Amino acid sequence: MTTHASKDVVSARLPTSYKVWLAGAMGSQLGDAALYFALGWAASAHGGSAAGLVLSAIALPRTVLLLVGGAVGDRLGARPVMIMGDAVMLFVSAALGVSVWRWGTPVVLLVAAALVIGAVDAFYLPSSGSMPRRLVADDLVPRALALRQTGSQIITLVGGPLGGVLVAVAGLAAAALTDSVTFAMVLVVLITIRPGFDVSATGHRRNILREAFDGLRVAMTTAGLRPALLLVGGAAGFILPVTSILLPLLARSHGWGAGAAGLAVGALAVGTLSVTVIVARTGLRPRPATTALCGLLVTAAGETALALSPNVGAAVAGALAMGAGTGIFTTHLGPMLLTAAPPSHLSRIQSLLSLVQSSALLVSNNALGNLTRLIQPGPTILVCAGLLVGCDVMGFCAPSLRAATRPRSRTQ
Repeated sequence: MTTHASKDVVSARLPTSYKVWLAGAMGSQLGDAALYFALGWAASAHGGSAAGLVLSAIALPRTVLLLVGGAVGDRLGARPVMIMGDAVMLFVSAALGVSVWRWGTPVVLLVAAALVIGAVDAFYLPSSGSMPRRLVADDLVPRALALRQTGSQIITLVGGPLGGVLVAVAGLAAAALTDSVTFAMVLVVLITIRPGFDVSATGHRRNILREAFDGLRVAMTTAGLRPALLLVGGAAGFILPVTSILLPLLARSHGWGAGAAGLAVGALAVGTLSVTVIVARTGLRPRPATTALCGLLVTAAGETALALSPNVGAAVAGALAMGAGTGIFTTHLGPMLLTAAPPSHLSRIQSLLSLVQSSALLVSNNALGNLTRLIQPGPTILVCAGLLVGCDVMGFCAPSLRAATRPRSRTQ
């Protein structure tokens, strides 16, 4: 039975400040997606090694500095850190556009730009991830996150093509200058808004590295956070490589062609997008932890169907189920990670979330890629489905996970 409280949540409007910030953030994310595509394309002109070097130059500082970035966000406040990050990236992207127009795309320039982007991301992403809880009340966090995930899915669909158009028309310089415009837009937004639920750090300040690793302590001791982070790592490690690595290999092994693989990837995005739109409008189901775990089972079933698919139509159906299950999982577990975290550690928990996903992908991408050399892509996808079920069993055996999905109320 639907309670009056849940009806109030469904009918309540998200704050205007959140909608304004989200619009600016999505615009900036679209510019970033176009720039990342353009950087990779420009680097590929120098060969595969150069392309790998440029992409690694983004990932390395981002991964190494994430915990420090989260600690800085909690110490200084998310909004000031994001303002500084956007100001730096406004200058860097504009300078990159002018430099490319003047000197072309030497590898040293691309690597230098990638290193700065990765370093800024390490400080920006944890603060940005904590903003929904700083801008909206706890009972509206699930809808706020779902709306953000909806925007991110749309940007995933259009970001690459936009980058391709910009590169085709005017090259990397156009993508960089376009990104600088989006940074200017979100910078104006951040200067204008005031987070209504922001919490300043309390207590005496310690060494920044100690504060960074204190996030690990909090994650290990706060009810529900440890199993939730492990689940996120498992989901990242056994879902994302299926899309990026195993699905193209499966299509090649069946002789389906690139078009079929692209259709399956699009179906996965549609499945995820459909769920996030519904949650953004209606909110969460009554038992979010159980629903999230059921979503992971749906994803595992979709992977199984994909692995055993005899034709393109069956593969598309499996990918659609994967997307729907992933959407259910992320929209119901994500709010728990925000609302269960102490207000003093919001950015640090978000930095751990990003670090867990990056680390899981680093291991699984290489492990699963090598596994396909021993067995076919289909059986490898079945291995991913089996490991997802194992993660699900672990989640069902963690009562603290279910208890932590009940958000605590805050006062403004």
